[in-house]
Amino acid sequence: MSIITKVIARQVFDSRGNPTVEAEVFSKNISSSSICPSGASTGSFEAYEKRDLNKKNYNGKSVFKAVKIINTIIAKKLKNQNVHSQETIDHILLKLDGTKQKTKLGANSMLAVSMAVKKLSSKIKKIPLYKNFLVKNKFFLPYPLMNIINGGAHANNGLQVQEFMIRPDGAKSFTQAIKMSFSVINNLRTILKKLNLSTSVGDEGGYAPMISSNIQALNLILKAIKMSGFVNGKDISICLDVAANELFKKNKYSIHSKKYVSVDKSISEYKKLIKKFKIKSIEDPFAENDWKSWNKFMIATNKEIQIVGDDLYVTNLERLKIGFLNQSSNAILIKLNQIGTVTETIEVIKFAQNIGFNTIISHRSGESEDTFIADLAVGTNSNQIKSGSLCRSERVAKYNQILRIEESLGKKAKMNRL
Repeated sequence: MSIITKVIARQVFDSRGNPTVEAEVFSKNISSSSICPSGASTGSFEAYEKRDLNKKNYNGKSVFKAVKIINTIIAKKLKNQNVHSQETIDHILLKLDGTKQKTKLGANSMLAVSMAVKKLSSKIKKIPLYKNFLVKNKFFLPYPLMNIINGGAHANNGLQVQEFMIRPDGAKSFTQAIKMSFSVINNLRTILKKLNLSTSVGDEGGYAPMISSNIQALNLILKAIKMSGFVNGKDISICLDVAANELFKKNKYSIHSKKYVSVDKSISEYKKLIKKFKIKSIEDPFAENDWKSWNKFMIATNKEIQIVGDDLYVTNLERLKIGFLNQSSNAILIKLNQIGTVTETIEVIKFAQNIGFNTIISHRSGESEDTFIADLAVGTNSNQIKSGSLCRSERVAKYNQILRIEESLGKKAKMNRL
């Protein structure tokens, strides 16, 4: 048995330059560390992120309290625990906190430790991290959902929709998927330059041109796909993350323009976009508590496209069960820091896969160099990974890790189903 001998934490910084928590777990002279990410567009049911809120310290964004919690309370409780007993360790963290949304310890304190434990277990077993999750031999690689144009809370342009993404559906390998995405992204850059539009990027690496029309953004992507020699809807598919929580007021939505309209009108506009641009996936088309509208949308689209719950589920098993019974979606976005431990995350993935949902492992807008989610995607045979654009090293790090995994799998490497 390998026991935990020490747990330490420190304040480090995420991709937005904001403080975040890194935890390092030791078993004698071996250690592994992990960094907790942070979201900008967050669901209200997410696990709580503990920050100091002292305006004199990093404008209230420091995490010294979270670091202290790890260095004192958590470190003391985890000492001498078996590093390979992930469920036991996570249960200790959950019991220590004792609240529904992790308000006592903070999900950032808990998750940094939980991920570091899983990494250390893999290191001691001398196996790659991806082999230490659900799947043990027959691995499938996820399709990348690659951010190409940023809007909403991730950019300062006038776009309502938060993320315009591409998915290389025609790829036969992850290497090919990256190559196809590279081509479309670079051709979009050329198009934007010719139109004298900015090629600066948003939080997740997608371009953030100063445009305000969803249609304009979609037409630009369509042009880039064609310029790359691909067929839209076949080789490359357009996918959206609407983040409708930000666009909801008094039972109306301002998704398709700045004007707030009814749910039925919003659905009608969605259907036009789906048909015209052959859109294959829409994330958070409605607000997190508007269950009725989600179900209406599922019926209206005849379940023919991927409808993804992010803010709707916040990687929470209770909410996923409600969504399943309500027939709200057919896919779930998985974000570790929405729930706070590796064990709870795995439980949600297992349940989602058992009910036939696609699982999409996702980054956050405040990311780090930590590649944990890349291994999680492969190790759970998740259908897709959402890690931003092919830009900014904290995003590209995840894609690079899957390329390494693909190489190590050799001829056994196969792409997942869509």
